[in-house]
Amino acid sequence: MPGKKAPNGLYAARKLRKKRLKFRWSQREFKIRMLRLKEKYDPLEGAPMARGIVLEKVGIESRQPNSAVRKCVRVQLVKNGKVVTAFVPGDGAINFIDEHDEVVIAGIGGSRGRSMGDLPGVRYKVIIVNGVSLDALLKGKKQKPTR
Repeated sequence: MPGKKAPNGLYAARKLRKKRLKFRWSQREFKIRMLRLKEKYDPLEGAPMARGIVLEKVGIESRQPNSAVRKCVRVQLVKNGKVVTAFVPGDGAINFIDEHDEVVIAGIGGSRGRSMGDLPGVRYKVIIVNGVSLDALLKGKKQKPTR
């Protein structure tokens, strides 16, 4: 009799659920969620966004086969003091950001929470500067508030 068949019957529900749970532990996303690994290693502590203060502007060279200097900022998070690198998307967007500005960062949307595209080790992007969306600043719809 090769391979076990799933039980079926009036009283098989508990067995079916236990069997399914056993297999789910081999799935990567399930294991990460159940062991709460994201909240343990992630600087954002499982949150979708986080506020931080800009420490410095940095240019990061893109990976092969591309050749460019991607504009990024080093951000110190308000909630836990951790320092991360965040990409500044958009043409000339880096000019709207100064040191000591308050920014909101979000995940960059790479596969499985990793870095995206040709940016080595950059997992986050800037979306808001001093309470104004970076997109609105780029399109000229809003002015950056002076503090």
